[in-house]
Amino acid sequence: MISVILRPITEADLPACADILMSVYNNELWQCRWTKETAMAYLSDLFAARKFVGYAAQEEDRLIGAVFAHEKVWWNNSEVYVEEMFVRPECQRMSCGSRLMEQVEAYVTQNGLAGITLSTNRYAPAPEFYRKHGFAECGHVLFMAKEMS
Repeated sequence: MISVILRPITEADLPACADILMSVYNNELWQCRWTKETAMAYLSDLFAARKFVGYAAQEEDRLIGAVFAHEKVWWNNSEVYVEEMFVRPECQRMSCGSRLMEQVEAYVTQNGLAGITLSTNRYAPAPEFYRKHGFAECGHVLFMAKEMS
C-alpha cells in the first residue's frame, strides 16, 4: 500500500492525467494510440461536463491516478457514470484504484444517488477489479457501436 491523498481534479491536473492515460492504454493489451493532444482533448471534454465528478490520487508531489465521471440523470434516481479510471502501471495493485472507487462511492452515498455505472473491456484485467468492488454485469444491457471509417 502506498500513501495517497485523494482530492478533486483541477484543470491544472489534466496534463499529468493525460500522461497517465497514455501510459496505461498505449500498450499491447489495450492497443490504443493516444497522443498527448488527443488525451488532453478527451480529458478536457470530460472535465468540462456540467455535472463532472472527478478525483485525483496524489503521492507526495506526483499524480498517480484519477477517475473521471459525471452525474447522469435517470428516471427514478440519478447515478454516477464512470468514464475513465486509470492508475500508473507501476502503482497498480497497491490500493490506489480501490481508494478512487471508494471516493466515488462516498460521493454517491453523500448525494443520495442510485449507484455507479461504467463500461470496460471484458478481455482486460479491469472487470475483475470492478467485480472485487461489487460491480456485476448487467445482462439486460447491450453495449453497441457502429464504426464509420
